[in-house]
Amino acid sequence: MPKALGVKQIASNRKAFHDYFVLDRYEAGIELAGTEVKSVRAGTLNLKDSYCMIKDGEIFVRGMHISPYEKGNIFNRDPVRIRRLLMHKREIRKLNARVMQEGIALIPLSVYFRDSRVKVEVGLCKGKKLYDKRESDAKRQADRDMDRMMKNR
Repeated sequence: MPKALGVKQIASNRKAFHDYFVLDRYEAGIELAGTEVKSVRAGTLNLKDSYCMIKDGEIFVRGMHISPYEKGNIFNRDPVRIRRLLMHKREIRKLNARVMQEGIALIPLSVYFRDSRVKVEVGLCKGKKLYDKRESDAKRQADRDMDRMMKNR
């Protein structure tokens, strides 16, 4: 059976784009068990409250929920366990230096298949203030109103 080529989106963290400014994006592999990969292929993945942390030169993702595979019986793992991300050491050191700055966080933005391998897009993010969120919502509303007026014209 030939390998599937290309990129297939599995899940995205839309809440992250609402709560954070994305400064930079990185691609990382993820260390999963066999039943977890099957569950991801089924699309049972939630990134809503997940975040990344760097500890001892390794990067981990916490709060990512992968539902147990229904036919996995004893091989299923804990759905919210801490999972290791796979990145080059120099990239991790660079990220660690940026995260040490105040107000910067590592947030998983999306999970996808790239050539049959599960990849995680990690964003270097800065938190938004409440007035930033209101500003962007007001801008979107103004754009919608303008489009509606142009359409009715």
